[in-house]
Amino acid sequence: MPNIQSVSFKQNSMIIYINGIEHCFELDKVSSKLLNATSIERNEYQISPANYGIHWPLIDEDLSIKKLLEK
Repeated sequence: MPNIQSVSFKQNSMIIYINGIEHCFELDKVSSKLLNATSIERNEYQISPANYGIHWPLIDEDLSIKKLLEK
């Protein structure tokens, strides 16, 4: 079961620590909403209680950790 510790952004990349391992995702390959979001919109997120995904309420975006890790 994935355990999401943190989510951060650097330019057009999203860095997620899952089970203590850093995973970097290019936003243009993951989410056009996040790619075009402001830093306030990007940093306002909620990790699901069961750690299955991340939700950004200000831009109505949801990402599944399982699908991200399959890329």
